[in-house]
Amino acid sequence: MWFDSQAEEAANFYVSIFSDRPGSDGKNSRIVTVTRYGDAGAKAAGRPKGSVMTVVFELDEQKFLGLNGGPLFHLLAGHLIHREL
Repeated sequence: MWFDSQAEEAANFYVSIFSDRPGSDGKNSRIVTVTRYGDAGAKAAGRPKGSVMTVVFELDEQKFLGLNGGPLFHLLAGHLIHREL
């Protein structure tokens, strides 16, 4: 999922929704890793050093990647998260 700069906040929000749903023990939805921009990456991307570059998170054991790619590219279609019960 592409974000300007809110990937970590979005991942935390999605994890909280799946963790708080009825019947969930909250153990299958979590933040897996957060990768931050180093010196070279921050300079190349025009981002502050130490800011979040990617977030890998799981929602009911399904992995997703959030990328803070900035406003250069805009999504033309929405994302759909499908969950079978």
